[in-house]
Amino acid sequence: MREFTELCLSTAKRLGCAYADIRIIRREQQSLALKSGNVESIANGLDAGFGVRVLKNGAWGFASSRTLTGRKVEEITALAVRIAEASARVKERDVVLEPLPKVEAYLPADCRIDPFHVPLEEKIQFLTQVDDKVRAVPGVTISRATLDFWKERKIFASSEGSFIEQHKVESGGGLEAYAVGENDMQIRSFPNSMGGNVRALGYEFIATLGLLENAERIGQEAVSLLTAKPCPSGEIDIILDSSQLGLQIHESCGHPTELDRVLGTEASYAGTSFMMPDLLGKLQYGSKHVTIYADATIPGGLGTFAYDDEGFPAQSADLVKEGLKEGLFVSYLTSRETAAALGLKNSAAMRADGWGRMPIIRMTNISIRPGTIPFEELIADTEHGLYLITNKSWSIDDKRLNFQFGTEIAYEIEGGKLGAPVKNATYTGMTPQFWNSCDAVADENSWFLWGLTNCGKGQPPQSMHVGHGASPARFRNVQVGVKK
Repeated sequence: MREFTELCLSTAKRLGCAYADIRIIRREQQSLALKSGNVESIANGLDAGFGVRVLKNGAWGFASSRTLTGRKVEEITALAVRIAEASARVKERDVVLEPLPKVEAYLPADCRIDPFHVPLEEKIQFLTQVDDKVRAVPGVTISRATLDFWKERKIFASSEGSFIEQHKVESGGGLEAYAVGENDMQIRSFPNSMGGNVRALGYEFIATLGLLENAERIGQEAVSLLTAKPCPSGEIDIILDSSQLGLQIHESCGHPTELDRVLGTEASYAGTSFMMPDLLGKLQYGSKHVTIYADATIPGGLGTFAYDDEGFPAQSADLVKEGLKEGLFVSYLTSRETAAALGLKNSAAMRADGWGRMPIIRMTNISIRPGTIPFEELIADTEHGLYLITNKSWSIDDKRLNFQFGTEIAYEIEGGKLGAPVKNATYTGMTPQFWNSCDAVADENSWFLWGLTNCGKGQPPQSMHVGHGASPARFRNVQVGVKK
């Protein structure tokens, strides 16, 4: 591959570029789904190509191709240069990059069992066992079980002398149970909605998901929701389970701290942000119990890597910090360009979802630090409230300020004990007020790392894999149900 990367970089230099990089990517994907006893889908994909990014006359140019030959590399590099030259005619300012030393590295995947070497029959048999357990529950109308796998080889080289090869394997799965009544339909998912859970590990991760062990319980919960109490309306104390809190972090902290949104270059698709530069180091984003951080080094995280798509080493940094300045908004997710623009340390958050897309700022593993109270004590310390579990719906404005979330199931909390199930639970709020109402986060024994594979951003759209770690947390006096 060095023959192609060197050809690209020498061509860019000959054409007058101040900087250039190339990414060569090969990605395999497999998705399996079983629905109500029948194979719903078996999808296998293989995608490969390269993308070239150049900086000339203070502006970016990008071009890509799925054909990897010497002639095509020269052609695509020249096209990227012409695009940069055209972009420079309408630029508002020159692109300035934070300095980066030369890196040479090879990083293998964290994988004990390659999922693409596991026989298809074995995977289908496993899904059948899971699906059968869900369907065996009286009252379950539709059952579904899924497995998903990805394998990627990525080569990055830059005109600064870096050459980095990284390999990654991701595995995940989940189950769903649907119950249909006379005028109602309810769903329960496990271990999470939106495909279950995924980690950057091999097939060995599937055994740890607990799909077989929890299939019957999830089916029973779906059926029980048909006759459960509806969500009450009013202000009440709530505890969010780990998975729901992970999505809350994603939408109300992860996205608004992406610095390209703040600077306006992402406004037309995913919106901007309320967390503007004049609030950096001043905004009381959350209470003293809230420390939210971006960490691309967590083992097994979907947002974990050794080097981002600019060749910058993975970082771990607080976005919202506790301590002397508790709950304070202290940093952004950045790139070499945006970090330099605000004089910040780069958080190494530049990634693309494939060879045919230009890298943009994306979340890594955005998580909340655990507290000190065991989960059982958190429940026992709550006199009256709701415990909300597993996301069902979400809505948040373009600035990530006003939000409403719904969960698949909730449980009443009365006198410090979990009570009856509640259906169609929703809660709403304003981001800073909500996070400032957090008065407790459960300890590290309840902290869990979730994988999300459908984070959308960019034009053309890019779907990114990101991670979120969280323990359940309590929020006081939150509006639930319908506001009267």
